[in-house]
Amino acid sequence: MRQNVVAIIPARYASTRLPGKPLIEIAGKPMILRVVERAKQTATINRVIVATDDQRVFQVVANADEEAVMTSPDHTTGTDRLAEVAAKLDAEIIVNVQGDEPLIEPSTIEAAVAPLIADPSIVMSTTCEPIESAEDALKSNVVKVVVDRAGFALYFSRNPIPFPRAAVLEDGSIEAALRARPELLKTFNKHTGLYAYRRDFLLAYAKLPPTPLEQSEALEQLRALEHGYKIKVVPVAHRSIGVDTPEDLELARRLISG
Repeated sequence: MRQNVVAIIPARYASTRLPGKPLIEIAGKPMILRVVERAKQTATINRVIVATDDQRVFQVVANADEEAVMTSPDHTTGTDRLAEVAAKLDAEIIVNVQGDEPLIEPSTIEAAVAPLIADPSIVMSTTCEPIESAEDALKSNVVKVVVDRAGFALYFSRNPIPFPRAAVLEDGSIEAALRARPELLKTFNKHTGLYAYRRDFLLAYAKLPPTPLEQSEALEQLRALEHGYKIKVVPVAHRSIGVDTPEDLELARRLISG
C-alpha cells in the first residue's frame, strides 16, 4: 500500500549572511519556490508544505498557489518547526527538505525516503555524497559522515573523518596529507542534510533533550545517535548546493540559468 509521504520545507527569513534568503530571486523566481518545485517533482511525495515564521515568506508561497503554514517564531531548530507542522498531519513519513537547496535533485529526495518505505524498522534516514576537493574536506560548514557496514551512521562531524592518521604523521598535517594524496578524498562523505522520518519518531525526537555532542559540533542529528537511535545513510551521486553565502548564490544562479 502506498504510504502517505509529506515534504516539509522549513524557511526562516532571518539569515546572518543572506538576509531574507528564502525570497532571494534565482533566475526570476524566489529561492523557496525553486525548492518547492523540486520537491513536487518527487514521485513518492504526496504533499509539499513550506513551514515559516515570517509573513512575507508565507505570502509569496501562498500567492504562487503553493501550501504554506505559519509556525512559532520561538523554535531554536528546524526539527522543532518540522514537528509543529507534522503534529497536525495525517502522514506516515515526513521529509525535511532544506529551504536553501534550490538545486536539490528529486532523485536524492527519493533515495532518502526509500529505506523507510522498504523497512518498517528504520525510523530516520538521510543522504550523503562524495567529497571531491581538499577544501570541502577541511571546511567546517561541510559536514562529514562515517557509516557502519550496514550503512547506518556512526558519527557526523565538521572535521575530516575518518582521520588519516598515518598520512598526517608522514606529511605533517591533515591539509598537507590531503593535497599530497588526493586519493584520500575517497574516504570522506559529505552529509547532504536531507532527512526522512517516521512521523511518530519525529514527534518524539523533537522532544528529546539536547545532547553534549550535538552542542559541541552544532549538529542536531547527533542527538538521535546519542539517544541510541539509528540513522540510515543513503549514498547519492548528485552533488547538492546549499546556498549559505553570496558565492553559493552566484553559483546557483549560474547553474539554474545555464
